[in-house]
Amino acid sequence: MRTLVTGGAGFIGSNLVDALLDRGDQVVVVDDLSTGKEANLVAARERGATLHVLDVRDGEALSELVGQARPETIFHLAAQIDVRKSVVSPAWDATINVAGTINVLDAAHRHGVSRVVNSSTGGAIYGDAELIPSPESVTPLPEAPYGQSKLAAEGYLGLFERLHGLSAMTLRYGNVYGPRQDPLGEAGVIAIFSGALASGRRPTIFGDGAQTRDYVYVGDVVAANLLAASSDDRGALNIGTQTETSVLDLVALLGELAGVEFEAEFAPARPGELARSCLDITAAKKVLGWQPTLAIREGLRLTLAANRAQ
Repeated sequence: MRTLVTGGAGFIGSNLVDALLDRGDQVVVVDDLSTGKEANLVAARERGATLHVLDVRDGEALSELVGQARPETIFHLAAQIDVRKSVVSPAWDATINVAGTINVLDAAHRHGVSRVVNSSTGGAIYGDAELIPSPESVTPLPEAPYGQSKLAAEGYLGLFERLHGLSAMTLRYGNVYGPRQDPLGEAGVIAIFSGALASGRRPTIFGDGAQTRDYVYVGDVVAANLLAASSDDRGALNIGTQTETSVLDLVALLGELAGVEFEAEFAPARPGELARSCLDITAAKKVLGWQPTLAIREGLRLTLAANRAQ
């Protein structure tokens, strides 16, 4: 099968590329390398994957590439994911997450792509949800332009389905973690804490540490993408674990797994941070037959082992 992965040099995207190669796909990667890394694709390129350094905001170039590559499936992971940057520059955030997604959908429509699997976010879209764990039916209440732009992008998937019959599905992730997640820049808290652990620094907790998130291992996210690509269903599905883990729990688990003292230091809470975020994954189990395979302890163990091996 011919597949194209936008954002394929990134953390989740490069793990997906490896899985696609494992099943025998011909894989084309699109990434502007603003946050993705060529190093994530060294082994993949040796196995035949091709990298095209291209910005999804360049609709003409993207359409030309899709026409040449003729993928049967596009996995769209290219995105601006920094919440703080989105607050400072909401229009810039939207040019990537909304206009960039429109360009992907337009290219898919123009060149007869059979299926598009779009990566989105759960917590940032649901915001301060009325129901925890949050099903897809709760009212979206984004509290940052990032969540709003991802929600808008999802709306364009629905539009292209209605207008052009494009087959597409959105996966709304919890807090994804695992090997290749950069502890710098836009990283999630597990990567940041793992980086502090590796360098002997104390982790910083903003607020009291009681805030919870739904942490899902990257391998389980990759599995959900593969199932979504082979499904005929449409719409948005949550991809998480339906389990809340607090920041304090993370610090304790990491210290225990590493066998070291890992004592946090505290800083003032950051404005607008959610107290709780957790995804109801009932629909993904029913529609895709998907469920997470790794609990947080085992996922953290594999992540720390991968970091030590680098």
